[in-house]
Amino acid sequence: MSDAETEKELNERHAYKMAKKKAARDKILATKTEERGLVIVHTGKGKGKSTAAMGLAARAIGHGMKVGIVQFVKGVWETGERTVLDKFPDLVTIKAMGEGFTWETQDRSRDIKAAETAWATAKEMINDESYKMVILDELNIVLRYNYIALADVIETLKTKPRDLHVVITGRNAKEELIDIADLVTEMTMIKHPFRSGVKAQVGIEF
Repeated sequence: MSDAETEKELNERHAYKMAKKKAARDKILATKTEERGLVIVHTGKGKGKSTAAMGLAARAIGHGMKVGIVQFVKGVWETGERTVLDKFPDLVTIKAMGEGFTWETQDRSRDIKAAETAWATAKEMINDESYKMVILDELNIVLRYNYIALADVIETLKTKPRDLHVVITGRNAKEELIDIADLVTEMTMIKHPFRSGVKAQVGIEF
């Protein structure tokens, strides 16, 4: 058998397998007819949770969707993505409600008050039907420290407008939150330059 014939057979076999795979996928996709807003959770120790959420914001903006963003912790940081999103004031509302991580403020009562104020703002956005996506950046952090009531968060998400997407970020997502979410992604850290003495880099960390 010549090399040309062998290559031809490989190509034909590949085309046959891919056609079967496409037919099977098309059959599955035909059954997916429900359209509604999702509760999305980005958690885990790996980098990229908030970055992925901001990517979703950019995608939503590209479709003309109005996006609300509440930053529960990182509000004191100036980030590249905020500079970009600020260029779309008609479609994006960003509320920087945090004052830094709790080990930076070292003031529990102050942290609780900031978290409660941020959650009140988040609930207003969630219940405002002009928004099509609401991002609750680092909500999992304040839930971990019990700064706001988990039961209130769960109930609010369960009763949100049907077409609204809510994206929640932060490490250590509560099991109750994971249970009601539609999409949960855990970022796993395999390697990070910080451990090798590299400080946060512009365009990567912020």
